[in-house]
Amino acid sequence: MFQLPLSITMLLVVVLAAILHPAFEWTEPFLYTLLGHLLLLAVCALVPWERLPERATLSIPMLDCLAIGLTREAGDQYLSVLGFLLVFPVVWLSYGPQRSGVIIAVLASFVSVALPPAILGTGYTSASFIRIVLLPVVLGAMALTTYGVAKALRQQRLRLENQEAEVRRLLAASENREQLLGTVMDTVSVAVCALDDKGRTILTNQHPGSGPAGTIFMDTPADGGAGLPVYGIDRKQPLPPERHPRLRAARGEPFTDELVWVGSGTGQRAYSATCRLITTAEGRHSGAVMALTDVTALVEALSAKDQFVANVSHELRTPLTSILGYLALALDEGLDPDVEHSLGVAKRNAERLLTLVGDLLSTASGTVTITPRPADLAEVAAQRVEAAQSRAKSGGVTLNLQTDGPATGCFDPDRMGQAIDNLVSNAIKYTLAGGTVTVRVSTSGENLTCEVADTGVGMTEEDLAQAFTRFFRTAKAHSSAIPGAGLGLAITRTIIENHRGSITLSSTHGKGTTATITLPDADAVARPLVSSEPGAGLSNS
Repeated sequence: MFQLPLSITMLLVVVLAAILHPAFEWTEPFLYTLLGHLLLLAVCALVPWERLPERATLSIPMLDCLAIGLTREAGDQYLSVLGFLLVFPVVWLSYGPQRSGVIIAVLASFVSVALPPAILGTGYTSASFIRIVLLPVVLGAMALTTYGVAKALRQQRLRLENQEAEVRRLLAASENREQLLGTVMDTVSVAVCALDDKGRTILTNQHPGSGPAGTIFMDTPADGGAGLPVYGIDRKQPLPPERHPRLRAARGEPFTDELVWVGSGTGQRAYSATCRLITTAEGRHSGAVMALTDVTALVEALSAKDQFVANVSHELRTPLTSILGYLALALDEGLDPDVEHSLGVAKRNAERLLTLVGDLLSTASGTVTITPRPADLAEVAAQRVEAAQSRAKSGGVTLNLQTDGPATGCFDPDRMGQAIDNLVSNAIKYTLAGGTVTVRVSTSGENLTCEVADTGVGMTEEDLAQAFTRFFRTAKAHSSAIPGAGLGLAITRTIIENHRGSITLSSTHGKGTTATITLPDADAVARPLVSSEPGAGLSNS
């Protein structure tokens, strides 16, 4: 590969010189030098160089330098151009990774001009001495340049090889991750669909159109015109296209655990839909991932449980009402004090059991009937605080009411009284002797606000997350044997939400809890009471 270009160029130069200069003399020394070039080409082709040390091949360019010098010296003045062919062996010698190749190239170029006159007996002239000095300098500079360029190319090639290896490693890792992702997607029971920023499906473990989940994942909203119909939580009204989970995900709207029903009749399935957005490192929306969990069995189990609770509660209410009626009649008969006391205890527990049955019916139905009418929330709270004073005193708890005057609005006072009762009862139960429970009523713009704050045991973050779950009770309540069924907060939230209001809880474990009720439709603005006495605006009950 290195020798062939030199041999071809040598042949072309000699042939052109003979054509352009017919008087050229083919002397015997000249022919011998050409034979030397042919011999070097044959050696390059025939010797198994891969079996020899790597640096053994450098003997060829060194001999090339001598052969070029002999050919140039044996030819006439028309072949002095052959000196330029020294570039080939010089580049060959200096191309290697060793700096010694540059030194060898300079020595070889010196030999190519210094030895031929002595070998051929042509003698030295002033021109010969000039070549002996200048040619090694020029070729040495060329050799050094070649070495630098070759070194830069080797470094560039090494970098490219390293980058290629890194790309291959990353590609292999990416393929492994893709395989892992595919395995995970095919393993999980949750149907998953990834969308790009245009709303097109880029990844799914559910074939579009296959089953109810596939209907949700289809590019065309399943609104009755394509796939199975998709209904809301009521299972009757089809979802409008803009509320379809896929379209919401496509336009970048996140949501969590939204219940949808797919299909109709006995084949209808319930799915919990969740969507999370995909963002770039710059925070730009680049797609979404939607997950569907089949919760049909869970919803049916919850429905069966609620139906069971409702049936049992309904069956319990009739005998309890009868028991309370007969106990009331017995207590009116002027009985022995001990008997009367025992019957009183039985009546109180029967009333407590009837209240629990009512709570069970309310929570099983999931709805509470309210009759809004003009009322004063401050007055309702005052009545409930007064009714709870005896219970608070028996537990060693101070119960206060704070108002800034009337807090009028449109709501159901009986149901709101029940909600406040539940909150105050909880606050008293979970406050140790010597603690304080404070009920604050105020108006803010168009809203009515009622806060029930205690200095009790408080709740942890985990307790707060489940506080409104039916039948949930904290570990403290279980360990302290505090009575209750875990329905009060759930019923209270139902009452407030039926008023289009909201209820929030804030708590610090070991320091107390604050429940805040906010109702709309206030028709009075808070007015400070006119009084010159400190605390005149504070009412304690």
